Amino acid sequence: MPQPLTPEQRSLLAEQDARLSQRFIALDPAGYFLIKVDHDAAELVVEHYGNGIDARGLATDPATGEVLSCKGADPRQPLAVFRRRSAKAMGVALCEGAGPHPLSRLDHALYLGRELQRAELCLSEGLPYIQD
Repeated sequence: MPQPLTPEQRSLLAEQDARLSQRFIALDPAGYFLIKVDHDAAELVVEHYGNGIDARGLATDPATGEVLSCKGADPRQPLAVFRRRSAKAMGVALCEGAGPHPLSRLDHALYLGRELQRAELCLSEGLPYIQD
């Protein structure tokens, strides 16, 4: 039977995760996603927003070219909203079939997969979810 990780192994994994979180990540020109958990409907909710990318690699409003702000901006309207009951079903909706698909980068797809798994766990356990 597999043994649980030791505290030292958990610490090493946490350190590695923290280091990897500090690496440069190029933005996806196909847009970005906000992931939410709707506990009342028992669904994962993914909102897809479009963006441009300027010469500095910053996300911009496709209509105005202005850099998107995380604070104080008027709420943007999503291009699409996806609602599914599991991370797997959401992944299929975002990446498979005829398309067009709202993802253009593999690293972005992997990130979404990790976040969707976390969101599904929060949904199943009745916990709040905060996107990383």
